Amino acid sequence: MNFREIAEQDLAITLEDNVFGFGWPINVTDPDGLNKDLFGQGNNVSFKIDPDTGTPVSGLIVEVSLRTKSIFDAGFSAIPEPQPDTTKKPWIFQFDDINGNSGTFTIKETNPDKSIGLILFQCETYQP
Repeated sequence: MNFREIAEQDLAITLEDNVFGFGWPINVTDPDGLNKDLFGQGNNVSFKIDPDTGTPVSGLIVEVSLRTKSIFDAGFSAIPEPQPDTTKKPWIFQFDDINGNSGTFTIKETNPDKSIGLILFQCETYQP
């Protein structure tokens, strides 16, 4: 087994292990309504740098990281992607912050790392 394969297997521990790793429950719903609970990382930070001025400002940065293998193992038939057509249902991620406050988000941008099987999703608040 080469290092990439080992790294992908290690991702199951570092990204998804909710006892000894960084795993956090993330509920994923596809546009067809398939709903599954996965473990990954969900970040919700209210701090940005204004690119024009370099000034710190309050703003929402939400990211979700999931393992590609786990998405398919859960029964999803595709990698989650942004849905630019607002008349169609998007992929939805839902997760709690450390204080138990739930957030519901949809995808702005999908950034897969195909070499290790990790996908980073840039998200925004979902308003149904």
